[in-house]
Amino acid sequence: MSAEIDLERVADLPTQEDAPRNPPAPRRLPLFANLAAALFSLGGNAIALVALPIIALTETGSPLAAGVVGVFSTVPLVIGGALGGVLVDRFGYRVSSIVADLASAVTVLAIPLLHATVGLPFGVMLALVFLGGLLDPPGDTAKTSMTPDLAALARWPIERAAGAQAAVQRTAVMLGAGTAGALVAFLGPMPALLVDAGGFAVSTLLVACFIPRAARTQSTDGRAQEPSAATRSERGGFVEGLRFVASSPLLRSIVLLVTLTNAIDAAGMTVLKPLYATQVLGDPAQLGFMVGCFAAGALTGSIVFGAVGHRFSGRLMFAACFMVAGTLPYLTMALGAPVPVLLPVLALSGFAAGAINPMISTAMYGLIPDGMRARVFGVTTAGVAATMPLGAFLGGLAAEQLGLVPTLAGCAALYVVLASSPLYLTSFRGLRSST
Repeated sequence: MSAEIDLERVADLPTQEDAPRNPPAPRRLPLFANLAAALFSLGGNAIALVALPIIALTETGSPLAAGVVGVFSTVPLVIGGALGGVLVDRFGYRVSSIVADLASAVTVLAIPLLHATVGLPFGVMLALVFLGGLLDPPGDTAKTSMTPDLAALARWPIERAAGAQAAVQRTAVMLGAGTAGALVAFLGPMPALLVDAGGFAVSTLLVACFIPRAARTQSTDGRAQEPSAATRSERGGFVEGLRFVASSPLLRSIVLLVTLTNAIDAAGMTVLKPLYATQVLGDPAQLGFMVGCFAAGALTGSIVFGAVGHRFSGRLMFAACFMVAGTLPYLTMALGAPVPVLLPVLALSGFAAGAINPMISTAMYGLIPDGMRARVFGVTTAGVAATMPLGAFLGGLAAEQLGLVPTLAGCAALYVVLASSPLYLTSFRGLRSST
């Protein structure tokens, strides 16, 4: 009988007496494959994040149309996050990741293919954007949920794995946005989506080929541990995950803060920054470099935080990072900064943002019990995305009715209020012990 435990089926744990005296060597390839798959899939998402608003603006010339595209790309995040976690827990992390990435590749590829052949009406494009966005949360949730088990298989501390995961996320956005900027500048936004589809295809192959169907994790003292996917309980589904988040003051506060700031950032990414690149800077391709500079700063910030940032108060750092990451770029754009000023500011704000995700991930991994990861991550994904469609729509409406500069100034003011909340809400005190 095989000594491995299937990650996707419930199996009985061996007793402590049955544990091998000489545990097997660490297996790092599955963890690295999972991180690489996340790099390609998230990099593809970053390309779409740049290309789709540019397509909407060039095809229609309307900021509100770009906002509508933002709505259709963010509403599915709420639905996919709510249902995806339950499905991932039920069908398994590996299978869910493969199916979601493969389906995303097909939906993204359909946009440039239809545009080049029979034509692409705006309504059809919105439907494909919606379907593609619906598939992203289950795939991302599956990869995130595999991280603790694969880290144990590699004998990596979970803090190190969470830091690597955050670095991969930032690197993916940096490389994807930079690639999108170059592709849009030289070839146009439609060819950029071909590269996006290729990223999902590579992610599918990495998970299918290098992450085993079965694996056994070992604690550092050599005792066998059952992977959490194998011990998952399917009772309660999404509601159980929602109850868990609601019962944790720290998780509630984090989800609420990120939900509100994501509404602003959805407007910024889908409407305000594309408008700034096209109207103020005069070059739509600059959007890719704007996003890339922010992501490069965020990658550097993640690395620095992993090395020294954890020595400081998590609560104070959390507030400071949100303030610099959110308020500074909107204020700078409201003042009409040119490219030589704007790009370094975005890099600095990204540097501050680099510490946010590791703090949140470490806190969540420490709070969420085994067997509930996918559904709790699904609930939080749905929660933090809940206001993004409204933010994208209101951003397009405000830019069209009030103008770009007043809308940017309003976003900066809102960020000041929200970013300071960890300083006076006692529920954020848990971040100190988590980081």
